[in-house]
Formats: sequence, C-alpha cells, structure tokens
Amino acid sequence: MATFPTLRAASALQRPRPRRSIATSLTLFPAAAPNGIGETRGASPSPPASGRSSKPAENLVGIARLAASSSLAGAKRGTEYFLLPVRSILNRCNSPRVPFGWTVNPYRGCEFGCHYCYARYTHEYMELDGGDFERKIYVKENAGALVARDLENEKIWGDHIAIGTATDPYQPAEQEFGATRAILEQMAQREGLQLSITTKSNRVVRDIDLLKKISERSALSVNLSITTVSTRLARLLEPRAPRPDLRLAAVRRLRDAGISAGVLAMPIVPGITDGEDDLDALAQAARNAGAQWFAGRVLFLMPSALKQFLPFVTAKFPKLARQYRDWYARHGNAPEGYRREIADRVERLRAKYGFDVRPDRSGGHSWHSPQLSLALGAQAPLP
Repeated sequence: MATFPTLRAASALQRPRPRRSIATSLTLFPAAAPNGIGETRGASPSPPASGRSSKPAENLVGIARLAASSSLAGAKRGTEYFLLPVRSILNRCNSPRVPFGWTVNPYRGCEFGCHYCYARYTHEYMELDGGDFERKIYVKENAGALVARDLENEKIWGDHIAIGTATDPYQPAEQEFGATRAILEQMAQREGLQLSITTKSNRVVRDIDLLKKISERSALSVNLSITTVSTRLARLLEPRAPRPDLRLAAVRRLRDAGISAGVLAMPIVPGITDGEDDLDALAQAARNAGAQWFAGRVLFLMPSALKQFLPFVTAKFPKLARQYRDWYARHGNAPEGYRREIADRVERLRAKYGFDVRPDRSGGHSWHSPQLSLALGAQAPLP
C-alpha cells in the first residue's frame, strides 16, 4: 500500500482571523499555499450563459431534446430557470455501489455551485457544459402529479427511494418552484415507503410537517451534507450553500421533531477538509446537534467536475494542484490507500462520539404489500 505524508493540521482553519490568510488541513498532502481562502464581497454575480445547446433541437434526442425545448421561467442571481417537460420523476438506479434502487432529483443543475460537485456531468446529457451546472437550472414540470403516478408502480414497492442524489432538492429554486414539496405531499399520502433525503440546505425544516406525516407511515431518514464547520472554508467550496451552523441547526430541528437525521461529511476533500482536527470538530458538532449517524467519503471527480475543480484548486490551493492532477487526471478516485486511511479515521470518530446508527438502520416503518394485505382480508399494521 502506498504511504502518504501526514502533516500537522493548521488550527487557523477552524478559527479564521480577519485579513489574514488561512492555512488548510494538510493531512496526507504537501503543504498548501497560505492563501488558501479568498472571498470577494459585493461582487456582481456572473451573467447567465447565453443560449442552451448549440445544436438545433431537431438534431437532439432524449433529455437533450427536452431541455432544448424547455421554456425559460425566469432569471435571477445570475442563474436561468427552465421548465423541463419530463415523463416521470422516479428514476431506476441499478448500480450495485449504492444502497437505493430509485432516485428522485426534482431539479437538473444546482445553484449552490459547489466547486467539487461530481454531478456536473449530468448537464452533458443535455448537451450543456458542466460549467453551466449552477447557471442553468431545469425544473421538472408537474412533479407532484408525475410522482403520484410513479408511486403506483409495483416495481418500487420495497425499494429505497433516495431524494437528492445528484442535485440538491432544497436549492434556492425550491423556494419559487416548490417541486420538492409537491413530491413530498404525494409521498405523505402513501404508506410503507423507504425514503431518504440528502441536502445541504436548512430549508428542509420548512417541510417538517410533511416529513412527520411521512415518517409516521414510512421509513424516512434525512441526511445533512456538511463538509466543514468553518464558515469561510464552506463559503469558498460551496459558494451559495447555507452556512454549516445553519445545517447543524436543521439537524437539531429535525431530531426535535422526531425525524431520523444525521450528517454526511461528503465529500471529504483531500488536503482541505481531511485533517483529523477538522473531521473531529465536524463529528463533535454533529453529535451536539443530535445527529444519529455520521459518515464520510473521499472526493470523487468525474471528468466534467475535474475540469471545473482543478482550476479552482490551482487558484486557491496552488501547492495542492500537482497532487490533484496526479491523483485525479486519469482516475475519478483518490488512491485506495488514502481512501482506506480516511475511512478508518471516520470510523474512529464514529466510535469516539457514539454514532452507532446508520441511515438504513435508523428505525421507522418498513414496506408491506397492499395486495398482500387485501389477500389476507385485513388491514395489517406496519411492522
């Protein structure tokens, strides 16, 4: 197994001082440049990119053709919003690497603009550049009616449905378009579903009323994705996502409402958020917020994400740039030895702070077959 130098983490990351550069967590990486953080205040947002796909709609197929024909619903904050005519909301996922069989992403694109986001490649399916991922948001039309129909499909019964696997269901567009809430309203009318929601937004607490109804009749878990407790570092990595303290407060609100919730340190960004002190601070904050679980995974970069992230690292963390090129230019993952070491680190933190529950074992109601209940001639209670 390859070995990696373990360097001392800088305490300044957790307690930034104004007008001073901030050192990064240096674990397993060469020393990062001291000017690792910079935030321009008062800068005007980038203007929306002009046009959509450069190809005529008649030359496109599938989702690319739908995107090209979608109508512009508005523009603000440097972002354009389009109404995307889709045929379904639930998407089948056959990957053996994930613990769910179906995914729900109410939006294509995500305004949070996380520099590391692996899902930028999904815009390429619409013949768009991954750089437009936060500038062109596609809202799936008639989400409530479509998911109501999808939920009638017997194929989904008993399968885990994961909401927010590629784009955030509570990104700013949700406040205006409400696609996520429309979906949850339909799910609240069902029983026996197995659901999870993953988000970086404290806006999830807006739907506590629906989440409580769902959790009374189905298995539900909510994951708050938090990469660091440092507000300044989070703002650099995730420009438009809510502050880490707001996300932790959302965990507390959810737990106080009796909803299963935990924290995902995903992704763990090599050389930037992977330090022992940094992860320890995050795990401790998660425990203090009442999180039931804590999990983490090392950064994964698809080519479209690397195209955006590598220039960012070069500009903000120049001494890490070569290591990122060596690690990620030909492979989407960091070396196995590094990933194993980070996994062990996370496991030690789980043991230290008593995280003995995992999202898929957090309790709640399991699915049962409506047909079986009818066949038995009784309304059997959920187990």
